[in-house]
Amino acid sequence: MRARTLPLLVAIFALLAVLVPGAASAQDRKNHIAARLVAEGPVEPGKTLTIAIAFDPEPGWHGYWSNPGDAGYGMELDWQLPQGWRAGEPQYPVPRQLVIGGLMNHVYKGAYAVLVDIAVPANASANGDAPIAVDAQWLACTDKICVPEQARLTLDLSAPAPSPGSFNRWRSAIPALLDRTVTYAIADKELRIAIPLPAAVEVPGPHVFFGPRDLVRYAAPQAFFRKGDTLIAEIQLGDPIVTPIEFTGILALGDGNGIRFAGQPGTVPRGGERLSPATTDAGPLWLLLLGALAGGLLLNVMPCVFPILSLKALSLARAGESDAKARVEGLAYTAGVIAATLALGALLLALRSAGEMVGWAFQLQEPGVVALLLVLAVAITANLAGLFDLPSISVTRGGEPAGVFATGLLAAFVATPCTGPFMAAAMGAALLLPPVQALLLFAALGLGLALPFLLLGFVPALRRMLPRPGPWMERFRHWMAVPMGITALALVWLCWRLGGAWFAAVCVLVAAGLVAAVWAAGRRQRAGRPAGRTFALLAAPFALFAAVALPAAIANRPAAEARQGIIPAEPFTEARLAEARATGKPVFVWFTADWCLSCKVNEGVAIEREATRAAFEKAGVIALVGDWTRRDPEITRFLTRQGAAGVPLYLWYAPGAEAETLPQVLTPDSLVTLAEASPTP
Repeated sequence: MRARTLPLLVAIFALLAVLVPGAASAQDRKNHIAARLVAEGPVEPGKTLTIAIAFDPEPGWHGYWSNPGDAGYGMELDWQLPQGWRAGEPQYPVPRQLVIGGLMNHVYKGAYAVLVDIAVPANASANGDAPIAVDAQWLACTDKICVPEQARLTLDLSAPAPSPGSFNRWRSAIPALLDRTVTYAIADKELRIAIPLPAAVEVPGPHVFFGPRDLVRYAAPQAFFRKGDTLIAEIQLGDPIVTPIEFTGILALGDGNGIRFAGQPGTVPRGGERLSPATTDAGPLWLLLLGALAGGLLLNVMPCVFPILSLKALSLARAGESDAKARVEGLAYTAGVIAATLALGALLLALRSAGEMVGWAFQLQEPGVVALLLVLAVAITANLAGLFDLPSISVTRGGEPAGVFATGLLAAFVATPCTGPFMAAAMGAALLLPPVQALLLFAALGLGLALPFLLLGFVPALRRMLPRPGPWMERFRHWMAVPMGITALALVWLCWRLGGAWFAAVCVLVAAGLVAAVWAAGRRQRAGRPAGRTFALLAAPFALFAAVALPAAIANRPAAEARQGIIPAEPFTEARLAEARATGKPVFVWFTADWCLSCKVNEGVAIEREATRAAFEKAGVIALVGDWTRRDPEITRFLTRQGAAGVPLYLWYAPGAEAETLPQVLTPDSLVTLAEASPTP
């Protein structure tokens, strides 16, 4: 036994002889961030002595702020001071943002210094022999590795003071303390803070660094608004939500300077002019206008516009009757479309300025608006089918400019729920630009939507390519009642999705009453007798019923039903997205709405397919779906941060990578190809 033990002990001691020098050399290794203590001046009893901990990182290395962000840790100091001396809180310069793998870090690149005020007692020695030392620990990192470092730093007070320039530079880097209180409020998983800041102060690229850990989502974009002498910031809260009594932070102004502040609960105003560095990234205004024009033009062939092609087809057919009439109709239709897009855009901007989280096509998230659209669709279907003829809203008979203008209004109102190619960037920028420029984008969108009919009105060669007017138009008119009737049925389904079964039943009953009223009025019209009174008498009871029953049904609508589909997707939340990305698996997120036909076409063609499900399962893809059918402030905020004003939006997150925005028109194998290219878990 002893014979076998002796060789084992020899081997252990030999191994220790190798490891111990290695461990000692590891402790003595040179730090990647060199540190030293520097005093601003000589010791004066009863005064404050400012000491700088000066850091000098090697190229490619960086240090951390007191709150390091999503990863890392801050500096720790253990002071050894003479009796009665007291060290204050460290004062840090303004940190920088560094995002690695989706994680936000608060760092310092290049030389920097942290200042600490030392309170010197009145009975202290002034001869400079007081021992001052600190055991400091910090984290040094590159973009790939991190190394914990430490050092015992000592200060030789008998040494000559540094040049004033060094301390002036270090002190000027420390953000000034705001002498007014910052107020904050919490609502909808969002922290809103109001910072008193004169309007004359330039804020080229603001960002708020918060002292408390895990108060906010560090990597989430921050929105800023100017309202007079107040800067308003909106930041997503962390998960779980922490409600602080008060907190400290630094407002970085974007030019290397910043302001320290303390926040406490209070009132935070709504509205203001939005500030965002994203506005300069979207491109020049002329390019955005061109994108809006092209996007509106392409809306004419997008699936979300198919239900109203019947209206446009009849306008095309009638445009060949005479040059003057074609020009009038082209201008009237264009005016109606542009008026509708401007009105929707102005209302959208006004609601967002008032603090409402709404996006493009917000009108179709309101049950009352969808009910009104259903009534209009039923009335137009009845008109196309020949049940009645009301010139003021007729889209085919008479050709009055008012009727053509109304057609343009309706076309834009129904045709813009979905965003098409080229349009997404323009509409996303419209939510960030000043109001006048944003309205120009909405007008360009309307011009693009109406452009084919405007050209038909003013280019005779194009009109000559159309069939000549004749009796076939009446038959074509009746056939066009079919797609419009299908649109009405789709709106009934949307009423059910938005407001529940009772709300949909009320809408159907009101629509049925409208059909009965216009049918009776149409019979009197064909007999050559006045029909207005008949229509009013029959429609009045249903209008009264709608005024009472629809608000009650909306007020008592049930919660949205869970989505069912081939792809086992989870409901989107930003917290769930962060968790999914942290797994290291591919993540696919799509944003849809029941009123977006482009979304439904893409889901049928590319998403809700057995081939896609099988590819996702093989690659371990986590799927999340954001249903924007009903208003959802969290989804609206996320869409805005992605530069999207509406749906559809498709995002693909490869493991460890940022989001890749996919095209708004998906091909059958586009998602299968992405999944197959991902590493197998």
